[in-house]
Amino acid sequence: MNGSGTAPAVPRPAYRRLSVEQRRSQLLTAALGLFAQRAPEDVSLDDVAAAAQVSRPLVYRYFPGGKQQLYEAALRSAADILEGCFDEPEDGPLTQRLGRALDRYLAFVDEHDAGFSALLQGGSVVETARTSAIVDEVRRTAAEQILHHLGAASPSPRLRMAVRTWITAVEAASLIWLDEEKQPPLDELRDWLVDHFVALLTATAATDEQAGRVARSALARETAEGPVGRLARRILPIAADAAHLL
Repeated sequence: MNGSGTAPAVPRPAYRRLSVEQRRSQLLTAALGLFAQRAPEDVSLDDVAAAAQVSRPLVYRYFPGGKQQLYEAALRSAADILEGCFDEPEDGPLTQRLGRALDRYLAFVDEHDAGFSALLQGGSVVETARTSAIVDEVRRTAAEQILHHLGAASPSPRLRMAVRTWITAVEAASLIWLDEEKQPPLDELRDWLVDHFVALLTATAATDEQAGRVARSALARETAEGPVGRLARRILPIAADAAHLL
């Protein structure tokens, strides 16, 4: 108590004003956190405001288009993260680069859990042509990055199809992994997807001249202790049983 018999005033914490970009980033982070756990149609602007500890009018100030605009902005933010997963330095064998890219991609899937489907695979009532275009851009960017690492500036139709097919397989495997209660462990899933890429590239090389060149160049940089060496040792006993086909 002070001299007047009243309790002394408790000083309020200083209000920190955020810049426009900082506030927008704060709201998108809150929205991504919610979309990571629930389908977009199950998330309200009130939920986003509560998660960001701001008022609903403030959310509307930054996203006057409402939840649809906020969802598209959150999807764009997630897409930027996923596109960055495949931005890998051109150092070391190709399978090591793929493995590092997959580690980042699968970590995103793991972090966003059930919301991965809602964020990147569609099937939501708020899905539009714009959201579909954002998702397709992630796939195209990933494919272009991989073709760049293969040294295929002008890929043949078969080589491009092979890479795009693998990107689709990575997405499907990620969704199945979530559905299977995140089994097998992430490192096993990563190695399995790398093996899939090697197998698909090798099969394509059998009928496509350009794929053959890039496959031979990539395999020349692999080591016996690396993923391709381990895969070859596992396959050879199986291939031996097919000797009668030669």
